Amino acid sequence: MQRSSPTTTADPTVADAAAVSRDDVLACAAAARPAARILSGLTSAVKEKALLAMASALGEHAAELLAANAEDIAAGTAAGMTPALLDRLRLTPQRIDGIGAALRQVATLPDPVGETIRGSVLPNGLRLTQIRVPLGVVAMIYEARPNVTVDATGIAVRSGNAVLLRGSASARHSNAALVSVLHEAGVAAGLPVNFVQLVPGTDRSSVSHLMTARGLVDVIIPRGGAGLISTVVNGSTVPVLETGVGNCHVYLDAAADPAIAADLVVNSKARRPSVCNAAETLLVHRDRVADLLPDVVSGLHAAGVTVHADATALAALPPHPQTVPATADNFDGEFLSLDMAIAVVDDLDAAIAHIDAHGTGHTEAIVTEEIAAADAFTQRVDAAAVMVNASTAFTDGGEFGFGAEIGISTQKLHARGPMGLRELTSSKYLVVGTGQTRGSS
Repeated sequence: MQRSSPTTTADPTVADAAAVSRDDVLACAAAARPAARILSGLTSAVKEKALLAMASALGEHAAELLAANAEDIAAGTAAGMTPALLDRLRLTPQRIDGIGAALRQVATLPDPVGETIRGSVLPNGLRLTQIRVPLGVVAMIYEARPNVTVDATGIAVRSGNAVLLRGSASARHSNAALVSVLHEAGVAAGLPVNFVQLVPGTDRSSVSHLMTARGLVDVIIPRGGAGLISTVVNGSTVPVLETGVGNCHVYLDAAADPAIAADLVVNSKARRPSVCNAAETLLVHRDRVADLLPDVVSGLHAAGVTVHADATALAALPPHPQTVPATADNFDGEFLSLDMAIAVVDDLDAAIAHIDAHGTGHTEAIVTEEIAAADAFTQRVDAAAVMVNASTAFTDGGEFGFGAEIGISTQKLHARGPMGLRELTSSKYLVVGTGQTRGSS
């Protein structure tokens, strides 16, 4: 079946071109603005119908989506892409089902548009109401993961926004196929023709053009590695909703329960090591090294994890090919692989100091049965999400009940943590009077 193009250009090869002109990118942004105005006025029922149609279309076209993804996987393998990045890039029948299920969940969530945030009657009789409204045109710049293409589209539609998608060159076949399926199903269900567009170009010029489309694009959300996020934050003239990298920690306190410690650490690290909520560092209270650490590390080894242990932890562990000495830089970034750093700390204060020095404000976890330790950790650790006796893997929009997330913000303005529907809205004030005028003052 021949589908209509989800971009504004009639030439389908433009989206695959390495370099595009600024006019090409601005044409997409300009076309999105009238679509955003239409989307802002659609009823909740129309948006729900469209999302359900798009979810069904993903399943109906799974074979062609997998074929397109296989092209990207083959190219990535040939280019020497790491296993972690290949895992982020890969689609499977199960992942397509999961992506579709996330869309269906978003469709059933309460529509934030028009929701009253607060209201009052002023002393002069004016009725003041603050309500949620869509942001307008939202641009996503992201790496590798094709599920973001669907998540971003679904959340944008439900919150009444038009969306411009600029994925990485490594996922261009997957993204093109996904946007084509979503576009056809959405338009057939009543959405405006440019509700979603794949921004043309695969080199940095198209990203630069998008970042400087102020007045046409209302907000940009970068989602990916530290380099991408830094580039967008430092170079954009369009307002940025900043997502962050995840150097996440699990701290085994002096009062940690051994019955849950090993499973929780393994789940935090090995469930899916290439995602931002995977734990990268294990901190262990010095008093619990002897009785806790060997079992925890044994569980990590069984899950395929190589541990990078500091000198104290290394001395407490038997020799093993998956236990190696840690280097200083092992504690300052994301492995995004089946690797985990281990450091022994003197106490809770030292654990918090380590997190302050090395963490990225994403997700931090403590395992403890002592209420005072849990309270101190949750109050003093500065992160978007703080877990007590729970895996770091729970920092996720779906797990929090938000539906598919647009990203996880580690900044402190407007949105922090998993960003769902409400985080893609702004507000406006409605003022209703009976002829009041303001006097001089």
